[in-house]
Amino acid sequence: MIISRTPFRVSFFGGGTDYPQWFCDHKGAVLATTIDKYCYITCRYLPPFFDHKSRIIYSKMEHVQNVNEIDHPAVREVLKFLKISEGIEIHHDGDLPARTGLGSSSSFTVGLLNGLYALKGIMPTKERLAKEAIYIEQEKCKENVGCQDQTLAAFGGISYIEFGGQELIRVQKVTMPVDRIQNLRAHMMLYFTGFSRMASEIAAHQIRNIPKKKSELTTMYKLTLEAIKILNGTNILKFGKLLHESWKLKRSLSDKISTPYIDDLYQIACRNGAVGGKLLGAGGGGFVLLFAPVEKQPKIRAALKNLLEIPFKFEDLGTQIIFYQPNSGKVT
Repeated sequence: MIISRTPFRVSFFGGGTDYPQWFCDHKGAVLATTIDKYCYITCRYLPPFFDHKSRIIYSKMEHVQNVNEIDHPAVREVLKFLKISEGIEIHHDGDLPARTGLGSSSSFTVGLLNGLYALKGIMPTKERLAKEAIYIEQEKCKENVGCQDQTLAAFGGISYIEFGGQELIRVQKVTMPVDRIQNLRAHMMLYFTGFSRMASEIAAHQIRNIPKKKSELTTMYKLTLEAIKILNGTNILKFGKLLHESWKLKRSLSDKISTPYIDDLYQIACRNGAVGGKLLGAGGGGFVLLFAPVEKQPKIRAALKNLLEIPFKFEDLGTQIIFYQPNSGKVT
């Protein structure tokens, strides 16, 4: 039995410039972090004592005789990609709900690849996991996804990631003193808006708009570079104000990114002391990140008391194998 643990991510700047439809011809980069909320994948060879050959458990349970019968696209395509023909059992658990803007689908794909590679006795590099997850989601599952979620899930940490060129991905960990990192985290509040949505559908609309939004996407790329300078400076509140500018730009990429409810929520937070923030993921619902001085946060919490606030910390490890007993369940 193998258990992989793969973090979810919070994206700060550059979202939208990580689509191949953009960075094949222009510069793309994101600044983001992974957090201590995880996707857990348990996998093992399923003993041949059942009517079914394989069992996959997530929000539903699938009992199948062959890989092609599997409904879950990522599970089906990863098993085919790794050429696993033995009976298999895969079980998914997550700390936070899916389709809420934290890159959970890509965390699932990366974690599944990592776990099944371990089951085969292979230890892949983080770069390999990221690139193979991107290939599976974009080419095999035909999802409208970018490249940041898979990369962050694999590498972990506060990262500046550039996209494009022959290397496709270049990951640079952002280094700061511990007290600076703690101060950055202390200014952040994470709220669940209560909605779930299919990111791929919203992203498809955003991708179609790319030819019309070159100016906005170029500015979003430049804001990523400016954010790095702020992290190396002294006034951390500038980071929040830049988030606000980035959020306004992102809203202009598609009319499906925000909703009147989310706009009202954000305005309430700003009236009560937030200096910036953004909706996470492709848009339409899910989690919203707010940036506010610590002394203003009690007032914001009171104003948003009907919403669920999620405590979190930054994490720095990326996907990990946390339990390894590879021969469990295999009958020879």
